[in-house]
Amino acid sequence: MKTFVRWCFSLLGAIALAISIPSANAQQPVKIGMGISQTGGLGSGGKAALLAIRMWVEDVNAKGGLLGRKVELVVYDDQSNPATTPGIYTKLLDIDKVDLLIGPYASVPTAPIMPLIKQRDLLLMTNFTFELNRDLKHDKVFNNAPWTDAVSLIGGVFRIGEQAGAQTVAFLAADQEFTQNVTNGAKNIAKKQGLRTVYDQTYPPGTVDFSAMIRAVRAAKPDIVFVACYPNEAVGILRGVNEIGVGESVKVFGGAMIGLQFTPVMETLGSLMNGVVNFTSYAPEKTMEFPGVKDFLARYAKRAVEEKVDPLGYYLPPFSYAIGQMLEQSVNATKSLDPKILADYLHKNEMQTIVGAIRFNELGERLTPSVPLVQFRGIIDKNIEQFRNPGKQVIVYPPDLKTGDAIVPFEKARK
Repeated sequence: MKTFVRWCFSLLGAIALAISIPSANAQQPVKIGMGISQTGGLGSGGKAALLAIRMWVEDVNAKGGLLGRKVELVVYDDQSNPATTPGIYTKLLDIDKVDLLIGPYASVPTAPIMPLIKQRDLLLMTNFTFELNRDLKHDKVFNNAPWTDAVSLIGGVFRIGEQAGAQTVAFLAADQEFTQNVTNGAKNIAKKQGLRTVYDQTYPPGTVDFSAMIRAVRAAKPDIVFVACYPNEAVGILRGVNEIGVGESVKVFGGAMIGLQFTPVMETLGSLMNGVVNFTSYAPEKTMEFPGVKDFLARYAKRAVEEKVDPLGYYLPPFSYAIGQMLEQSVNATKSLDPKILADYLHKNEMQTIVGAIRFNELGERLTPSVPLVQFRGIIDKNIEQFRNPGKQVIVYPPDLKTGDAIVPFEKARK
């Protein structure tokens, strides 16, 4: 009898153990890994983007997580250094054993990990990259940015110039992957429109003094001045424009100036931005009141003060949050974390996000781009709150987002 009882208890224990093992496995978190700049030149944008992704993690976990499991974010600082990202993503995959990947912020840190993603046939949600999958053609890369190519990003600059009678153009660009790719695209647009190039200057990253270049631009008397630069350079260029001027001939000035989307730079430059026409991703205008975006930005603003990141968070945060939304929808719909299954779903279905409905083309870029080209107007110095109001970043292109006509020439728009 005692033997029988011991046998029963042993059997029950074995059954309990068998049940507990899969139960424990089921409770393992869904790990999402990423490297993103928290320091260095891209650190300001990276911090804001990371806050938005963490907000999504909190939101999805409040709803029960993914596949009944909590979501855990595994993050490393890539220090704005592209040399660090291959090692970071190898560690995420081989040591941390993450289930899903989100790319770094921007093209330069993301480009070095693309071969790894292709080689291992992984899904990657990229974060504001530009044409990185054009040559690689990996069917599991999806970009959260609202653009597709140079035409969708900055083509409006040349359309506005054309309408104003422009015949000549000057190019000023940093010698970096994103800025050079965009500028090459801009040159193709200019060539198709029959514009004559009167000045073309590439400068090394980190350049501080732009006075000689601004004088050269002024001497060339272009109708359009196309600029592709990074935040610190944007400050130097616009200060040079303010001190030296670019001349009465310039009808449109701007294009792809990274920095004019970030609150610290906007606050630093203030009135120096007036008249500039530049791409962004979001502006507080009536045509961009997508479902959920106002609520997100209100919640973000409170957290941003606590965490000392970009207080407005217009440029990256809504789109970073949208990455989470797209992963959530894909996983919930397919009940899977398999890269092939998720990629297939993302290619075939429309994603509902706080930055609008998104469909992807075969390269994982926007099927229908939606990039607001804004003109800064009536900006005063040292006033962050003004940027929360409509009318300060008037959307002048494309037609479906447009909230006002561009003021030309540039000198008139600056006043």
